[in-house]
Amino acid sequence: MRRLILMRHAKSDWSHGTSDHDRPLNPRGRGAAEALGNWLRAEGFVPDAVLCSTAARTRETCALLDLPESCTVTHLRQLYLAEPDEIIATLRQRASGDTLLLVAHNPGIAAAAAGLLQDTPGQDAFGRYPSGATTVMDFDIDSWADLAPGSAALRAFTVPKQLV
Repeated sequence: MRRLILMRHAKSDWSHGTSDHDRPLNPRGRGAAEALGNWLRAEGFVPDAVLCSTAARTRETCALLDLPESCTVTHLRQLYLAEPDEIIATLRQRASGDTLLLVAHNPGIAAAAAGLLQDTPGQDAFGRYPSGATTVMDFDIDSWADLAPGSAALRAFTVPKQLV
């Protein structure tokens, strides 16, 4: 059994005049990232490992989740604005542990979540996959290399608006 948590970065700040890759979170995004970390811990969805895009907003989101020190975080440039096929290939090749969190960007993260699930949540927010949207799914597999589209059971879905 493997558990995957797919999280879109929290709300970013467009006012800094930096490159897209270097955009930080805005104050609302920082609060949302902290709330998502609290939710993960409260629900027992704490990951063993994290794969995270190298963008500033994903790195900051991940840091504000306040995950245990035992949780290994790997930053991967290929997750920056990755398409769903690239996200799934990265999971098959680089995922470790029983519970993995992947923090990345839309539209790829939303499409990957929809493509991996057997049944999507009945929430309108899932279709939009807004900043901070998080899907928790379980796979009946022994190895991440066996990850297949349409094979995940939905465990939970939330957006920051539901938490703050």
